[in-house]
Amino acid sequence: MFANPQIEQMARDSLRKLQEEKLKKELRWVQEKSAFYQSHFAAAGVDIKEIETLDDIRKLPFLTNVDLYKTDSFDMLTMPISSVLRFAHLQEQSGALLKLYTNGDIGHNVEMVARMLVSTGVNQTSVVGIVGDMADTRFMDIQYALELLGAAVVAFGADSRQWLPIMEHVTVDSIVAAPQMVLQLIIQMQAAGKNIVDYPLARVICVNPNAIQNPMQRHIYERTKAEVYNVYAPAPIGMGGMLCPCEARTGQHLQEDHFYGELIAFNSDEPVTDPHQMGELVITTLDAEAMPLIRYRTGQAVSFDDTPCKCGRTLRRVLTPFSFI
Repeated sequence: MFANPQIEQMARDSLRKLQEEKLKKELRWVQEKSAFYQSHFAAAGVDIKEIETLDDIRKLPFLTNVDLYKTDSFDMLTMPISSVLRFAHLQEQSGALLKLYTNGDIGHNVEMVARMLVSTGVNQTSVVGIVGDMADTRFMDIQYALELLGAAVVAFGADSRQWLPIMEHVTVDSIVAAPQMVLQLIIQMQAAGKNIVDYPLARVICVNPNAIQNPMQRHIYERTKAEVYNVYAPAPIGMGGMLCPCEARTGQHLQEDHFYGELIAFNSDEPVTDPHQMGELVITTLDAEAMPLIRYRTGQAVSFDDTPCKCGRTLRRVLTPFSFI
């Protein structure tokens, strides 16, 4: 199933050309508008006019978590506050980040999340429970994307006392939540003498802020007997649609019309050239407006696979070291 087959099945040559055009536009944007990137590029002695191809991106400096957490969000901002539509205070293990979004950013994010949801089997007949704090902008995007698809949304909230009554009154076929919240729901039901396996739950979509891979995936599957999908949603990226789960279970597809991905050797600044070798995932936003990320080092160990996928998508696959299901 595809939400946007024109992009998800685009020829690799056409996709690369699109990325190249977007990259140059994004670099011109941050050079002109962002105080942070102006000083960041100047300190590295880089002129963005030298960036003509995707391979030239290697001339640019990396962006790290240290850079993000020591830099005022408003220094990274590329436009006046009057153009910002959403503020989000996102927490992760390294600390908290203030993310800002324009109307265009939200539109891009919701479209990517819609693709992600469709890839897991969600459609207009689905009834999806969102378990968690709806003040989190990542869950807001998921709600908007579900409504865009025509799926019914059930807001469970973060108060566990409300979850069991909702499960009893509404038949949800899908749950979206952080892995810890899924386990908490299972325990709450067990304490009430209920077994989640007895409910018609078809899929669990785990929102993972810290890693692409979910160490609880096998346990959640064994407890729910539902298909388990993972969504990588770290605070610096600020949304959960960068990677799209694959129905064929052969990795996750990078949304390459919005992100350019690189593979960098561990403890090095050099690119990985062996197609079977793992490295650190580095991503660059291609059309982010308020707070673009240029060569952001995610710290995630992955490999790339550009070969044709059984699911029909041509988007590059990102593979993690282990698969649980």
